[in-house]
Amino acid sequence: MRQSKRGQVDPFIVMDVMEAARRAEAAGHHVIHMEVGQPATPAPALARAALQARLDQPLGYTVALGLPELRAGIAGLYRRWYGVDLDPARVVVTPGSSGAFMLAFSALFDAGERVALGEPGYPSYRQIMRAMSLEPVGIQTAPENRYQPRPEEIPRDVAGLMLASPGNPSGTMLGLEDYRRLLGRAAELGVAVISDEIYHGLSYGGRCHSALEVSDDVYVINSFSKYFSMTGWRVGWMVVPEDHIRTIERIAQNMFICPPHASQVAALAALDGVDECEANLTTYAENRRLLLEALPKIGFDRIAPPDGAFYIYADVSALTDDSLAFAAEILERAGVAVTPGLDFDPKRGARTLRFSYARSTEDIADGIARLTRFMGAR
Repeated sequence: MRQSKRGQVDPFIVMDVMEAARRAEAAGHHVIHMEVGQPATPAPALARAALQARLDQPLGYTVALGLPELRAGIAGLYRRWYGVDLDPARVVVTPGSSGAFMLAFSALFDAGERVALGEPGYPSYRQIMRAMSLEPVGIQTAPENRYQPRPEEIPRDVAGLMLASPGNPSGTMLGLEDYRRLLGRAAELGVAVISDEIYHGLSYGGRCHSALEVSDDVYVINSFSKYFSMTGWRVGWMVVPEDHIRTIERIAQNMFICPPHASQVAALAALDGVDECEANLTTYAENRRLLLEALPKIGFDRIAPPDGAFYIYADVSALTDDSLAFAAEILERAGVAVTPGLDFDPKRGARTLRFSYARSTEDIADGIARLTRFMGAR
């Protein structure tokens, strides 16, 4: 049977690394997982308890934009975190942030239009765009700019711009002035902006800023996956301008019907699970400290210190020009799974690696010891 050209997207390499790690574990090897951006902790206890209490009741379709009480709860989060007074009607609950990207790209862009995004960046931006007949346009961001795009780098011939703060894989963040300049330049060019903020709540030092602190004329995407440790629950959200709500609603009704009801019940309760989430952040902060201290000593010394998320992105061009093979060697010889940069940067990714520190501190310390032995024997 025929296949569409737009369906021929690149693989998500980190998932291939996860599969290789799974095979190694099935063969009896112990692997330290520093490849995947997934918290090792479960959803907050309040979330799990809330769903347990609802399991004897029907969990059917909800309205397409999500449970009203959850949308109101998310709006309250914006008041607490950013001081933004947000109308809950502008909040759209989605099947993970991936569902939000699909809705945003559908609502904002026509087939064939070009959308700019910083590289390195989250690989699924590019692949979802291609599957939707959009053309991703990479901006090769510079280490000296902390792998974030500059206003003057926004192409004139694009319909949209993807921003990410904290970024994946770099963990670097945009400040308020950065947002003002980027959004201002985009407005001058008539470029629609989508701000990926799914790592908010995970920052070290200064707090994360939202594009909504600067403008309402922006799509903001977030998720319960990272700060709330709910990756497998597949529940995210986005905030859209008021005059886009009905457009998004019509697309969501047809594309997804609604987000998973069970996940929405848990997500609403998770909003009150702050103590657990902050305890997780304390663990990540310690893991980050250990890695930033250890990695430069063993040869991984070209990194942009992350402001947020739970990643360290290292330039390993002094060690290899084939990060895919290097990551495979590290897995085989050290028992540590890391992600080759090819996922994040098609042009420079063969010379970079991403280390995730979303695991326990015990795991990270073990991973550091294994990497130290591996690099010493290399």
